[in-house]
Amino acid sequence: MFALPKDLLKGWDIVVVDDEDDSLLVAQLILNEYGANTCTALNGAEGLAVIRAVKPRFIISDLSMPVLDGWGLIDVMQNDPSLKDIPAIALTAHAMVGDRERAVAAGFHNYLTKPLTVETFIQDLVSLLVDIPALAEALNI
Repeated sequence: MFALPKDLLKGWDIVVVDDEDDSLLVAQLILNEYGANTCTALNGAEGLAVIRAVKPRFIISDLSMPVLDGWGLIDVMQNDPSLKDIPAIALTAHAMVGDRERAVAAGFHNYLTKPLTVETFIQDLVSLLVDIPALAEALNI
């Protein structure tokens, strides 16, 4: 593991959508520690409203949520010209063989597995973000 600058995400608006308070809190605290402006939502419907209002640099969304799950969220985003270019990373506790491929086929750029941990979250996230050309250049690492 390598040390990341604490201003790595400075000024970035990031939306995290998850119905689990613990996951939201861990993601928000760590993203904020690295300079991000983090907005959260408890389900995909709330998430869409926040995403439309904020126009974030990227989103992290749980796949299993009430009201509108992550699959429904990415479907709406992929069919909305104003949202389809916002990178999205899936978040799941059910990482099985083929899940990454299914998530990518649905429109996610990649996925992270739960539980989110303070020790690994930012490293895991950055390793995914550098695969998104528009974000990799902005990360400047």
